[in-house]
Amino acid sequence: MGIAKNVIKQCIIDKREEIASLDVVERPFVFEDCANYVFVGLRRVGKTYMLYQRLNQLLRNGIDRKDILFLNFEDERLSEMQSDDLNSILEVHYEMSGSDTKPILFFDEIQNVNHWDKFVRRLADSKYTIYVTGSNAKMLSSDVATTLGGRFLIYDVFPYSFEEQLKARNVDIDEDWKFSTIQQSKMNAYFSEYFKYGGLPEIINYKDKRSMLQSLYQKIYLGDICARNNIRNSKVMGLLIKKLAESVKQPTSYNRLQNIIKSTGQSVTVNTVIDYLSFAVDSWLILPIENGFAKIGERESVKKYYFIDNGILNLFLVDSETSLLENFVAVTLCKKYGRENVVYLKGDKEIDFYIDETNTAIQVSYSIKDDSTRNREVDALYRYAQTNRDVKLMIVTWEEKEHLVVDGISIEVVPILDWTLDFVHHTE
Repeated sequence: MGIAKNVIKQCIIDKREEIASLDVVERPFVFEDCANYVFVGLRRVGKTYMLYQRLNQLLRNGIDRKDILFLNFEDERLSEMQSDDLNSILEVHYEMSGSDTKPILFFDEIQNVNHWDKFVRRLADSKYTIYVTGSNAKMLSSDVATTLGGRFLIYDVFPYSFEEQLKARNVDIDEDWKFSTIQQSKMNAYFSEYFKYGGLPEIINYKDKRSMLQSLYQKIYLGDICARNNIRNSKVMGLLIKKLAESVKQPTSYNRLQNIIKSTGQSVTVNTVIDYLSFAVDSWLILPIENGFAKIGERESVKKYYFIDNGILNLFLVDSETSLLENFVAVTLCKKYGRENVVYLKGDKEIDFYIDETNTAIQVSYSIKDDSTRNREVDALYRYAQTNRDVKLMIVTWEEKEHLVVDGISIEVVPILDWTLDFVHHTE
């Protein structure tokens, strides 16, 4: 038995009224007028607000509200919707609008309906304009990509950058903030909170931020990972995520993870580790980065695994500063340059991050005041520069700033806050 049309109608009307009352903080994203979009990312990362942002832009551009159809497939009233019910959505819209104009379609979390991709592909072929969100990387599976047939642009939605969070707080960045003791103090306080609790849009509304993040993690862990993938041994899945958090700066192999979990008394196979890792990545909780020096066959089996948000990673850590710093840099780079364009380099020496697009090698160290730490980080960059011309070299620290020259090779030592505001977001 399908979903009744009056239920679909009520969901459309309720969502329309909800959107009309929202205050949307727009993110720096330029929509192509002729394109269809799929927005993917972690639960509560702000994908829905990307739809709200586009909807408001369309209204400002003169599109009539009755020619927009917005439906949230996480609405419990639609929980039993099947693929056969999807066409009823259009029927309800045309009955409500009294117009034969093709509506602009916004489908939020549509992956909850099986075979959704065939439905939206058919609509795209019929020249509908469609915006879709989803929390699971199955949205990007080869089958779905084949079905969509190049009709959609796929965009990864990351947590707020620091600048975006400041905007959401209605905090303006003064160009001369570094020269004002008061403004510098305020900026450092804002950043310390952001660094510790992450950039999920809702976090700024909570006083008890840790409890909010714990609740969200449980939804991702139990719902998006365990329940969705029918994981029977959720304890092993939980251990895997915990061990990834504790090893966030280290290249990690499937065998190493298996041995770590087995050392806790849990029985697990390498194949199970591989499957569980893929589930964590598919949920957008974990961000894998490959070794750019490794052979193609080895790149898959040994990677660094970062968390998509510092706030969630921090739930698992005690002495967290160094891990959070590297995790923050990883996520920021992946957001700016694309996940596939950021690698680490591990041969005789290890480079934490390399971006081919800008020919930049980056080391991350909380402090290089200690001579052994300083020598290790500088030596790795120096050796790499000897065989790679014109490479930009950088060490990102918590608060140290310095310009080093080693045998004619320049290395910039940059505090994380300067790097965040100047080197990343203002440098093309």
